[in-house]
Amino acid sequence: MGYLTSSLALIALAGLAGCATTSPPPQAEQAVTLNFALVAGTRPVTCGEPFGPLGRDQKTLALHDARFYVQDVALIDTAGQRVPLRLQVNDWQDAQVALLDFEDGSGHCVGGTPGINTQISGHIPPGHYRGLSLTLGVPESLNHTSTELQGAPLDLAAMGWSWQAGRKFIKVEVDPVGGVSKADGARASTWYLHLGSTGCNGNPVTGETVACQRANRIPLTLPDFDPARQRVALDLAALFQDSTLGQDQGAAVGCMSGPSDPECVTLFPRLGLDLNSGMPLQPGQSPVFVARAKP
Repeated sequence: MGYLTSSLALIALAGLAGCATTSPPPQAEQAVTLNFALVAGTRPVTCGEPFGPLGRDQKTLALHDARFYVQDVALIDTAGQRVPLRLQVNDWQDAQVALLDFEDGSGHCVGGTPGINTQISGHIPPGHYRGLSLTLGVPESLNHTSTELQGAPLDLAAMGWSWQAGRKFIKVEVDPVGGVSKADGARASTWYLHLGSTGCNGNPVTGETVACQRANRIPLTLPDFDPARQRVALDLAALFQDSTLGQDQGAAVGCMSGPSDPECVTLFPRLGLDLNSGMPLQPGQSPVFVARAKP
């Protein structure tokens, strides 16, 4: 009886071994590249090339700076499920965050960095995908950290914010022809959009946890997106549609996410955010980030 039991066990193990050798090997992940663009309507926007007219006052503009962070990148499969993209670690992205950078330090972008980055690269399990999901911003756990101690792409002082060592999620700066007239009679050369979390408490330097009243992160869903044929465009014509770029009515020049800033009152709805709460107006939708065909 013991011999029979042992024989049957050996046969079973041999059968399992045979199954193991005939099972197909796991498929390698798919490489994915997502392309991004900075445009004004149908025209590309670059340093050194005037563009416009844009805004309510139809100003011709020069680009001064344009960069933004992206987190939670995923593709949407045919069942409607989000499948996270495993980001490839390089100078522009770590395992959680990627930086898109459209300035090259030339022309009116003097003071910026010479390198540009218009792509996010990563890997994803094999499958059929029909859409894209991502969030404009930096995860809360990484946002309030020192730019001097973090690795790329969170090490840029130009994207740091003095408010509890946070980050500028989106930084768009333009120079209107003729400058900007301030309410107090002063003038400025640059109109600023700096989007980041506000109403924050806690000092990360002393180890305190930082909590913010207004997160100001923008979730974006493009349900019909093909990375092979399309790219994600930030359209400055749509962004500044309701803004008066040659004037500033108070607080910081332009909009630096202050809930009482007059320029933010018209700009935040264009971003798809509620100015008072920092929450999305319609989660997944922003009129300024759109899918466009690759050139």
